[in-house]
Amino acid sequence: MFLSKLTVNIHSRTFRRDYANVHDMHRTLMSAYPELPPTTVARQTHGILWRLDSHRGGFTQYVQSHTEPDWTKLPDGHLTTPAETRPLQPVLDAVAAGRKFAFRLVANPTKCDGKTRRRIPFRQPADQIDWLIRQGERHGFAIPAAARGLPDIATTPITKITGQKNQTTKITVEPVRFDGHLLVTDPAAFTAALTNGIGRAKAYGCGLISLAPARTAG
Repeated sequence: MFLSKLTVNIHSRTFRRDYANVHDMHRTLMSAYPELPPTTVARQTHGILWRLDSHRGGFTQYVQSHTEPDWTKLPDGHLTTPAETRPLQPVLDAVAAGRKFAFRLVANPTKCDGKTRRRIPFRQPADQIDWLIRQGERHGFAIPAAARGLPDIATTPITKITGQKNQTTKITVEPVRFDGHLLVTDPAAFTAALTNGIGRAKAYGCGLISLAPARTAG
């Protein structure tokens, strides 16, 4: 597996187009990977997950995949510096039961409406954290307690993701950024979550878990 870091040019025509329509952003990223037969779900086959992190003055995009990308296929001027790509195997090798990591995740916490069967976003931080705790039970991790016994996690609402897939299908995602610590409880399940992502809207910037060494207090 591979993890790429892209420093995007916010003034480029393609990025401005993509930022206005997340389906275009998805297609731009897919252009760096080999074409597959039309009957194949290319994102899933290549194992592509991505996240757009904002910072002062711009954005950094992280892209994870099974297949090694060729970022030279991006439009001219799309990046401000050459893409950085590295193997993800050292991160996967570090996964072990009881291991504590700092993490970041942009996800799409939702529930299914029993009457309409539509997905309804969780908008309250407590509900969002409960959603992630339930995801952890399925995906081999737990959120440890921090000060005052509260979960060691913070939620940050981020800009709504919108787009148009075709003339009749609109895309609307209300993502949430989670930052905090997690404990690995089931290495196999957690490795699968790292590889495949968590939650819905994975084609549109949600589901990618980034890990770092656990921070120490003080």
